[in-house]
Amino acid sequence: MIIGVPKEIKNNENRVALTPAGVAEFKKHGHTVYVQSSAGEGSGFTDEEYTKAGATLLPTIEEVYGIAEMIVKVKEPIASEYNLIKKDQLLFTYFHFASSEELTHAMIKQQAVCLAYETVEKADRSLPLLVPMSEVAGRMAIQEGAKYLEKPLKGKGILLGGVPGVPPAKVLVLGGGIVGTQAAKMAAGLGARVVIMDVSLPRLRYLSDIMPQNVVTIMSNEYNIREAIREADLIVGAVLIPGAKAPHLITRDMLKTMRAGTVVVDVAVDQGGCIETCTPTTHENPTFIIDDVVHYCVANMPGAVPYTSTLALTNATLPYAIQLANKGWKKACTENDELKKGLNVVNGKVVYKGVADAWGLEFEEVAAVL
Repeated sequence: MIIGVPKEIKNNENRVALTPAGVAEFKKHGHTVYVQSSAGEGSGFTDEEYTKAGATLLPTIEEVYGIAEMIVKVKEPIASEYNLIKKDQLLFTYFHFASSEELTHAMIKQQAVCLAYETVEKADRSLPLLVPMSEVAGRMAIQEGAKYLEKPLKGKGILLGGVPGVPPAKVLVLGGGIVGTQAAKMAAGLGARVVIMDVSLPRLRYLSDIMPQNVVTIMSNEYNIREAIREADLIVGAVLIPGAKAPHLITRDMLKTMRAGTVVVDVAVDQGGCIETCTPTTHENPTFIIDDVVHYCVANMPGAVPYTSTLALTNATLPYAIQLANKGWKKACTENDELKKGLNVVNGKVVYKGVADAWGLEFEEVAAVL
């Protein structure tokens, strides 16, 4: 198969979908890999390294899309890429269709085969291609939140871990999944007082067992959230419903009950956000303020640490990408239920229910396209 790796062009997105080591793996299986010049520079990989690994460099994104049977990316295509995508071309990347109606309709129109990292799902319902970036984003949420609690950045002026004789910051984490767990670990490690909420009692029991003493678990419901946000200094939104929009756990009216300078970090913003007032921002302009509450809503947080993120992501995606290249997407998805669940839009048909429901579109069973 002919594999294409374009350079990511979303604002401040420095990750790349394939490392030189990944190129070598594809070559070992007899595939041809085209990489856009300088695609890996933001992550610390030079064109020379890709060439040594066996890739052919192409100067423009148009040439990469034009020649490839499978495009491997990190982030969803943006408007300038839509018309480069060909009918029947396989795109393997993060899509988050449920948060973008424009993208959904564009991929339907292009009649591409869209296999989304975020909905590839194991039998135990874990999301193997979302996990590495969720781990990065969860840890970064605390790193960024601690920074924006500083007074010059409009926060409360609180040091997350405090110092002897001075109490630490209070951190509220909404969601006990991968993002929430990593955020709570980081905040606790820095010495903050942490509350983590989830709707699953078994999950809360597990978190209670593994977390240090400065982490408290509380059942998530509207009453408890309203009580907790009044005291919190930093709030991390870490709620995920695979392939669907995140629910709004913090609504606009709740902001008025928070103290001025509170920081909210909505990691779920690329799935619509779990804080009603959050809209996607970029690393260039990461925050905005509503009702004196600082909102950090960068949709590609791991893009700020591209070396770590690229290695973590490709460790997870490469085995699946090799399967797709070796067998073709139809056979690979027929034989592997995990990959099958990654199919979202195929040749103009929406085959993932969460996406169809999000935009009121006709849903087609995935079996009809295989």
